[in-house]
This record gives sequence, C-alpha cells and structure tokens, in this order.
Amino acid sequence: MTITQNPKPLDHSEANNLWQVWQKTVAVYPDIIALHDPHAKPEVKLTYQETFSLINQFGAGLRSLGVKAGDKVALIADNSSRWLIADQGILAIGAANATRSSQAERTELLYIVEHSDSTALVVENLATLQKLQPDLQDLPIKLIVLLSDEEPPEGAYNYQQVCDRGVDKDLGDPQITRDTLATLIYTSGTSGKPKGVMLTHGNILTQVRGGTAMVKPFPGDRILSILPTWHSYERSCEYFLFSQGVTQIYTNLRKIKNDLATFKPQYMLAVPRLWESIYEGIQRKFDAESATKRKLINFLLNASNTYIKARRVVNGLSLTGGNQLKARLTMFAYAPLYWLAKKLVFDKIRAGIGGEFKYICSGGGALQPHLELFYEAAQIEILVGYGLTETSPMVTARRPERNLRTTSGIPLPDAEIKIVDPETKEAFPPGKRGLVMARGPMIMQGYYKNPEATNKAIDADGWFNTGDLGFLTHKNDLTITGRAKDTIVLSNGENIEPLSIEDACSSSTYIDQIMLVGQDQRQLGALIVPNLKALEVDGLLPADSELAESIDLLNQDKIRNVFRSELTRKVQDRPGQSINDRIGPFEFLPEPFDISNGMMTQTFKVKRNVVTERYRDLIDQMFTKA
Repeated sequence: MTITQNPKPLDHSEANNLWQVWQKTVAVYPDIIALHDPHAKPEVKLTYQETFSLINQFGAGLRSLGVKAGDKVALIADNSSRWLIADQGILAIGAANATRSSQAERTELLYIVEHSDSTALVVENLATLQKLQPDLQDLPIKLIVLLSDEEPPEGAYNYQQVCDRGVDKDLGDPQITRDTLATLIYTSGTSGKPKGVMLTHGNILTQVRGGTAMVKPFPGDRILSILPTWHSYERSCEYFLFSQGVTQIYTNLRKIKNDLATFKPQYMLAVPRLWESIYEGIQRKFDAESATKRKLINFLLNASNTYIKARRVVNGLSLTGGNQLKARLTMFAYAPLYWLAKKLVFDKIRAGIGGEFKYICSGGGALQPHLELFYEAAQIEILVGYGLTETSPMVTARRPERNLRTTSGIPLPDAEIKIVDPETKEAFPPGKRGLVMARGPMIMQGYYKNPEATNKAIDADGWFNTGDLGFLTHKNDLTITGRAKDTIVLSNGENIEPLSIEDACSSSTYIDQIMLVGQDQRQLGALIVPNLKALEVDGLLPADSELAESIDLLNQDKIRNVFRSELTRKVQDRPGQSINDRIGPFEFLPEPFDISNGMMTQTFKVKRNVVTERYRDLIDQMFTKA
C-alpha cells in the first residue's frame, strides 16, 4: 500500500480496548508492513492485515484450549513478532498477561508465575520451559505454549499448533472495558520481591492518545526496536506506533549498527546509555584522526556548542534563560562555523546512522547535557519522556514544538503533575524543588495482591508518589533532579535496589557505612565511611587517626586497592548478584552519616537525598574521573 500524503493521525479516543485499536488501524492500513524481523530464520514480514489475523488466531486458539476472560497468562519471552502476536492475542480474549524476559533468573520467573495466579504459561522456547521445571508441577498451570516451532512436551502446544486451532474460531466477544486488567508488569521493590503493577486497557490507551501529542508519524514510517518489548516503555510506545500504521523492525545490539544504515529508520526508542554508546563510537573515530584533523574537529564542535546554546536562548528553549541580544550576536558570529561543522562533521554523522531520523525518543533516565548538545548540533531531534511502570509509563514528554532540553517536558493530555514537600505534602510553586506527584488515567490500578503498597503509593485523591525529586517551570515543564526513593536507575535503564548491596559491602571490616550512588550514570558508585580502627589494626593507618584528617592517607593506592578488592568480593559473593551490581568509582567521606548532622533519620536510615545534595560536587567529580 502506498501512502501519497500524510493523513490526519488516526483518532482512537473512542476505543475501549487495544483490540479495537487494531481493528481501526487494520481497516485503514491493511497492506502496510506492521512487523519486520530481518534476523529471524526465516525472515518475518507481516502486513497489518496478516498480523491482525494471527492475533485473532492465537487468541481464539488459546480460548479453544480453555483460557477465559479474566484469566492470567504468564508470558515469558523476548522480542519477536510472535511476542507481539501472543501479547495481543491474550488481551483480545479478555485475559491478562504477566510478562518478563526469558533471560531473567529462574527464581524470579517462578515467583512471577506463582504470584500472578497464572493458569496458562507461554514461553520463548523449550529451553525456557525446562528452566522452570520441575517446580511448575506445584503450580496451577493448566496450559503450556511454546512460542517456538519445537516439538512440545506431551500436553503442551507450540505456536503454530495454537494458531491452527484458532482458524475459523472467534474470540468469544469478551466484554473488555477500559477498567479491564491488561497486564501485570513486575517491578523491583525495596523488599527485594517484585511487585506486580496492574495496568488496565484504559491505562495503556492513555499512551496511545498521548503519543500523538508528541509526534505524528507517517503511515509506513519505520521504527527500529531494540528495548525489551515486555517492558512498559517500549511496549506502550509500540502500541501507539502500531495505532498509526508504523512499521516495526526488530534489531539487537550486535546488529544495530548495520540495521541503522540498512533500514534508515525515522524513529527509535532507547535508554540514555544507547545514545551515549553511539556518541562514544563517534568520538573514537574522531580520536583516530590525525592530530591536525582532531584539532579542527574539536574546534568546530566547541563552536557548534556555543552556537546551539545561543540559539536555545533566542528560541526561548534554554532552561536557564539568558540575554536575547547577546545570544543573537553570538549566533550571528558563530553561524559560519556551525555551517562548516555541519558540512564537514554532522552531515556524515547523520548519514552514518541512517540519515532519515525524524525523532528519537529517550526514556528510563536523564539524558546527559553534553549528549543533548551533540545530537542537537547534529540535527538529530531527541524527545525525552518521563514516567514509571506504575504510570503506564509516560506522564510528561517534550514536544517537537517545545523541545526544552534537560527537561522531561510537559504533562500528556489528562495527566497532572504537582511538586510537594516530601514530608508535609504541601504543594510547591514553580521553580521550587520537591517530590514529584502524578495523577491521571495513566496511573496504575494498583500493585497486585498488595493493597498496603498500593495505598502507600497512591493517596486518597489519586495522586501517585513517584519517588522522584524535581521542579516545574512556569510553563509546566518538569525537570527531574534526583530520587527520594532508594531505587537507582542507571543510564541503561536498569533499576538497582541498593540496600542489599550496601548490606553486603558493610559486612567488610573496613567499611563502617556505605551509600551507593549512580542515578543516570553508566555504573554504580559508592560513598564510603571507612572503619579507621580496622585499618589501624592492619597497619594501613597510624594509630588514633581522625576521619576528616585522614582523607589524603585513605586515598593512597595501597588503601584504595584494599577497598577495591573488598567491594568487588562482597558484591560478587552476594546471592543473586548481576553485572549491573558492580561498584565502579568510590570516594571516602570526611564524616559519618549521623542524626546530628542531618544525614540519618530518627530510625537510623540514611537520608539519601540529603547526602546526595551535600556531596553533589564529590559525586560529579567521581563519575567525571571514572
């Protein structure tokens, strides 16, 4: 199907569920490619009509095998066209799915299957199923489906067998409303056990509607998909793009460089770490040039940064403001250098990543200011959104017409944001930093089977406590400045719960207190209050050392090497540790965390936000040197 002009975005405001969204989109764009998996064997290319037919077949097949509206189906699999078909097929019959990657730890997967009360299990392949056995026999699982074409065990089915059973059968006309549960997405909690976030069809439809407030894609535009498709960020964005007739192309970390050049996508979603890795790859190419060429490139990049900063002031898109006249003069003076940089440097960068990007979207953490500058100079528009799994996920987003860098944008339609005092919940005026609260139809139904946690997160007036700190501008742009909750989100989007890691490290005789940091960084860092007595006993420090006076001695290589070894050992010996738990840079503090200095609560809990603010410069230096 050839689209000769960009039509008005499809309006799905009357839809009560995601199946109705598919119905409308397929009726308008039946022949556009919906799903393209170039790395599958064999390669997969499915039009919207073909995809919709398979969704119906898979859903009807599950129904014929006993899955009913209201049932829970555990969907344990990774990115593929079949994941999308299974996901939507489950939802189309009024059931809900509980999702997770097949690569997750066995104990976590079994917990999700059991806690979600799933009676059916859809898994990536036979290996994933074997990973969960024999414990499945103790759970009320009545149906097992492999998304692969492998021969299933007795009593189970593979993907094709389920689809075949659904041919010429219907979905049962389930009464799916906006309040019908669609999915359980399990997210980490401070207790260590994941919490099941309940998202309804109505929650997710807010993202379909809100997406058009950000971008208006052309039917047949291409998006390159790399993030986990089961996670709320990628998933909800996919639902929006499918609602507008976009073609989704699957890629992975090994193939992304070639796929960018081959498929020339107009859109892409990712966490800040991906944009950082692309930037670093470009910088390595610059470093490989001759000294003379490197000097020219750096000169042009610095000049471009000056031009871009001035242009932001002129266009009213600088968060800190500035003198308009001075900015205009600076723009005029640096425009020739920016034009030269565009011709010699930035046009080649754009071409190297496909050259047809309209917008790339970043979420799951803050984008560093130097990346904002670089991509803006290269005329690659990055739109940043903000939210959590509990908010479906986006509640704010930057718009093409108001792309205020370093902010997270303005609220989506029907979303409300307010900033309050973390203790009293008194509302703060624009510009004053406090706790970010969100309200609207995108807020989750609650945590599954956990009313206590739900009531703690959502107050009687429907305001959700995000756990983030930030402020609003006078034009309602949200800027996130840190986290009030303990969770640390790395730049790759991974959530780290620091308490158990800190507990493990604190068991070292050399560590008196420790607090992990690393929000929006590539790796964890640590602020350490050392045990001076233990260091004295081992002859590493002189007797009767005082903490504040010992910082220089503590930073000797021999002592830092001891602490490096201790941190590495304690993290590696910790049960269930992952690669993201590794602690990178660390620094010693000149005073302990204490109630008297305001860094601990009356119940002896570290006030992370207070410590972070007090040692902001030290933390920034730590990661700059890393």
